[in-house]
Amino acid sequence: MTDADRRAAEARWLELTRHLLPAAAPDRGWPVRADHCFQRIFLDNACDGVWYDYITGRPAYARADPVILDRAVALAEAALAGDADLTLLNRRSLAWRKLRASGG
Repeated sequence: MTDADRRAAEARWLELTRHLLPAAAPDRGWPVRADHCFQRIFLDNACDGVWYDYITGRPAYARADPVILDRAVALAEAALAGDADLTLLNRRSLAWRKLRASGG
């Protein structure tokens, strides 16, 4: 991923998670509305686990491996397009976090 590609991916990530997805949430009945919740959901699912077990430092999107960032952006795009079940992705994220908190 070139620097320009990285900047474009980060810009799209922020547009999706800070603006487009929160704006769509009320009409779609999604269980989350806040930007950080969308970021948690898509980063966790891109990592197949709690993102902070895979990404060191914050903001996570800026420090994520390009493959993880691309996956997270693709999931966010799919949710916005109606091709990914945000409620299911949220449940997975919360389950990973509950498991991690319990030491499992």
